[in-house]
Amino acid sequence: MKFICAVFLWGILLIVCWPLAFLALLFLPVVWVLSIPIRILVAAVDGLIALVRALFLLPARVLGWGRS
Repeated sequence: MKFICAVFLWGILLIVCWPLAFLALLFLPVVWVLSIPIRILVAAVDGLIALVRALFLLPARVLGWGRS
């Protein structure tokens, strides 16, 4: 009886979930293309933070701090 219930539940799960998986496959490229500007913005902000960090640490590097 448990096996029959398990097969029945798997069948219902497949019937319910395959349209969602199909929609995810269709919309994944669209979401990826729409996320490209956000990735470019994140890369620019990361570069700006690295530049500011390097400017603040420049005097310490010039004086030789942090060298072994």
